[in-house]
Order: sequence, then C-alpha cells, then structure tokens
Amino acid sequence: MDYLPVFLRLAGVAAVVVGGGHVAARKADWLLRSGARVTVLAPELGPQLALRVARGELTHLAEAFAPERLAGAAAVIAASDDRAVNAAVSRAARARRIPVNVVDSPELSSFIFPAIIDRSPIVVAVSSAGASPVLARRVRAQIEALLPARLGALARFLGARRAAVNRALAPAARRPFWERLLDGRAGVEVLSGDESAAARSFARELRGSSDGPGEVYLIGAGPGDPDLLTLRALQLLQEADVILYDRLVPDAILERARRDAERIFVGKETGDHAGQSRINQLLVSLARAGRRVARLKGGDSYVFGRGGEEIEVLARAGIPYRVVPGITAALGAAAAADIPLTHRRLAHSVTLVSGHAAADDSLDWRALARPHQTIVFYMAVAQLPRIVARLRSAGAAADLPAAIVEQATLPAQRVLRAPLASLAALAARAQVAAPALLIVGEVTALAASAGRAPLPDRAPLQPADCVTIALA
Repeated sequence: MDYLPVFLRLAGVAAVVVGGGHVAARKADWLLRSGARVTVLAPELGPQLALRVARGELTHLAEAFAPERLAGAAAVIAASDDRAVNAAVSRAARARRIPVNVVDSPELSSFIFPAIIDRSPIVVAVSSAGASPVLARRVRAQIEALLPARLGALARFLGARRAAVNRALAPAARRPFWERLLDGRAGVEVLSGDESAAARSFARELRGSSDGPGEVYLIGAGPGDPDLLTLRALQLLQEADVILYDRLVPDAILERARRDAERIFVGKETGDHAGQSRINQLLVSLARAGRRVARLKGGDSYVFGRGGEEIEVLARAGIPYRVVPGITAALGAAAAADIPLTHRRLAHSVTLVSGHAAADDSLDWRALARPHQTIVFYMAVAQLPRIVARLRSAGAAADLPAAIVEQATLPAQRVLRAPLASLAALAARAQVAAPALLIVGEVTALAASAGRAPLPDRAPLQPADCVTIALA
C-alpha cells in the first residue's frame, strides 16, 4: 500500500487551512463536518468561506502564511493558488510533525483526502494514492449506489443496543446474533424507516423468540435490463432466503440476488389460474416457515402483475409484506424506443390495457379509438390482429401511427413502426414473439420525424419499417 488508511479524530481540535478559494472551502467543509476548530489563513476569502465566517463557523486570519500560525494544529491543508506558498506550508508542517495535505501535490503531502461516502457513523473512503482522483470518484459513485441512504441509522440503531447484547449473551454468541439481526427483519425495518418495528424485532430475537412468520417482498423487476432495478429491489434481493420468479425475469436480474438464496420458477402460461393459486400457497407456506420470500416479477407488481391478489392472500394469512415498485413495461419500452407516452400536442392521456381483454367484449373500444391519446396493450402478440380490427371498427384511422416493442431494454430489443392497418401483417412477417408491447398513438411516429440525427447503427425510420436497436 502507498498509504495506510486511517481515520483521524479531529472533534474539538485545531486545524488550519491555507487559501481562501473554492478548493480551500471544500477542504474546510470536511474538517468542519469532522468537528474540527478551523482557522483559514488567506489575505482574501471567496464567497463560500466568507459566508462560513459570517456564520461564526470558522476563524479567518486575513494575512499571508507564516509558520508560527501552525502552532497547536492537529492537521494542516495547503490549498492556495501559489505553489511556492503550498510548498512552504508543507515544509513548516513536516518540521513540526503535523499531518499536512497539499492539494494536487501528493509528493508534498503526508496524508491525502480520499473520495468519501458519508453514511455517518459508517464512512467509506476510496483512494487511488493520488494517481487518478477521477477513477477514485467513479469507484465511490459505484459503491455509493449500493449503500442504503439509512445505513447510518442502522449503525446507530445497532450501536445503541450493544450493551444490552453484551449483558444478555456470552462472547461466543454475540457475533452470530448480530449477523442474524442484520440478515433478518430488524435490519430491513431500520433501512425502510420503521425503527419502532425494528426495536420489537430486536427484542424478539434477543429473547430467542424468532419463530414468528417470515416476510414477503413483492418486487417489480422492471422491463428486463438489470440496471433499471431500484436500489430497494437490490437490497431486498440480497436479504431474501427464497426467490419466486416468473418467465419475464432474465438471468441477469437473478444474478443480482443473494448467491445462496433458493430460486423457484413459478412462471405461468396464459390463463393459468391454477398456477396463481400455487404461487399464493407457496408465499404463505414459505413465510410461515420463517423465511424471507422475494416474489420477483417483470415490470411492476401492481400493473398486470397480480400483486393486488397476492397481498390480499398475505393479509388474510397475517403475513407481513413489502411492495417494491418496478418500472412497468409501458414506461421502460417507451423510453427504450424513444416514444414519449404523453406529448403536449399529440397525447393528453395514457391508457394501459391487457391484451388478454381483447378476446372478450369488456373493453370500450370507442374510447380507445379516440384521437389525442396513447394506448399501450400489454401481452398483445397473440391478440394483435383482433386488437387492430376492433380499433379500426371503432373509428381509429388506418394511418394512425403504431409500434410494437419486442424484448424492451434487452440486447435483442426490436422496434416495429407502421400505420395501424398494416402493423399486424408487419409483425407476422417479422415473427414477433412475446414479450412485446403494442403502443398506439401519434407519439409513436415522433422519434422517426423529430428531425434529429439518427443514433449510431440506427437507420432513419420509414412508415412501415422494422428496426433492431442494439443496446450496449
């Protein structure tokens, strides 16, 4: 290692910043957040530091650097615009054995500032030893995306209960207890903001009475691209003991789940109502066995996902559950195909329709055929000719723009655009297969006629074109 990673305790001690500009203000901010008493040496201050001085948050000495000003300091930062001044600060601090950081000059520094993720009291520091600060910040961003916003609250919750655990358990039993707690319901409850419930779960676990029901997570997996999962979905997939997943969930999303979680495929075919009954029974029986169950389904659980039926079953059985929304297929497919579902000139409303409903007379086809709206048909491939015929007979124009988005957001995504009257024939020639969405409305032609340069590897669209979009 080029540096030994350490955390300095600066609460209540003196620290000196030399320089009055924007960079000095950033460094002073970190020192203030650590509780240091900060003095800034600079003939003039920029607006950020001047505001902190006016608030009484730090001390300003309007003078040039002098070595004697470092007396009593526990840390020094040189952040002036003058390299000679920064070098002088480094020499003076080293002579007094005071830790010193010279901005953008690792060779003059005895310590460096890492890229910091602050979930106090959890703090993560990432450093490239000064070789590539941009790369360190990129790594920090990737780690930060994985850490819950309330991670600090979880650390405080656990810290407040350490003494109780130490009194109740022998040393050998403490670590397994904490691991069970973090893997169990209490950790999830704190991260979701319900500390009252977490306190009850903690007490129950400490008493050894952790034989209550487990929990069910209804998680929307989105349209297919694993990068479109929400942070909460990723967190709960790492907590779940069992994952029930359907046929619209790709392997790339399942790979984001906990490695040792049991995976059970529960995909249903069209009209398989008995299959849903089996899923309901599994959810209840697994949760009653004390397991954390993730019900993972494509899109969003509450949009043609049978989530409403499942929470009814869970509520009757007294099983606690959490619902994590996902990007529903209509939103994901439209965004991936450059189709705005609403537009001030073209579409004032959006209607989501199950393609299965086209097989009966339950839909108001006249309402669906009205202009200035967007209609999205889910599960529309099998019923496509019937849907087109019913819309046409209800008054929809033959040249009304329409599109089919197949395998939305995935590498094999295809977008077919055509006038409504010719779309079914185009889809048949292209051998479109599920999953695919049908989008009907003037907005579907917008991306093709917006006048912008086509994206790389994408040809300009024609009225009856079939385009394959390659997603990197």
